[in-house]
Amino acid sequence: MTRGLWVTFEGGDGAGKTTQASLLEQWLRAQGRTVVRTREPGGTEVGVLIRDIVLHHRGEVSPRAEALLYAADRAQHVATLVRPALERGEVVIQDRYLDSSVAYQGAGRVLDAPQVRKLSLWAAEGALPDVTVLLDLDPAAARRRLDAADKPFDRLEAERSEFHERVRAAFLDLASAEPDRFLVLDAALPAGELADTIRTHISSRLS
Repeated sequence: MTRGLWVTFEGGDGAGKTTQASLLEQWLRAQGRTVVRTREPGGTEVGVLIRDIVLHHRGEVSPRAEALLYAADRAQHVATLVRPALERGEVVIQDRYLDSSVAYQGAGRVLDAPQVRKLSLWAAEGALPDVTVLLDLDPAAARRRLDAADKPFDRLEAERSEFHERVRAAFLDLASAEPDRFLVLDAALPAGELADTIRTHISSRLS
């Protein structure tokens, strides 16, 4: 049985992860690839319930409780959706994974980032993506994109600029520590140019 390819998209809110994940999915399907498109949190029935709590709950959620909820979603997601798809030889395209927990809960919420990562790895039984595309964007530019979308902000999007600066710095640190896994791109570039670069990179991994 041939193992598939696992691609995750990371970056701050408004960086264009959904757009690039969609473009990559369309391109792969046009080549005849079987693609599983998913996200965290919310990629499973259990995850949908957790997503509503961590992103839309009106009351207070403590930082540690938030980190544990994301880890619970991750455990269910990897065990029931991601790993089975990879074992079938499919391509998994995923919006956010454990790097988001390290950046948002570890750096953003000022928890112990190595502990957050260790918790996520335990939840996912050590599973790491083959490729992580980091779309890097200045938080001020990201906020302008979110404002232009004219949609209500979730709990994380609504955080102050200092929070998002810490998140961005953490993502870049993670990418520097694992250059073989990460593809770091300037999210301010045109969507088509970004898509072409991502396709070239993924082609080399699929070949």
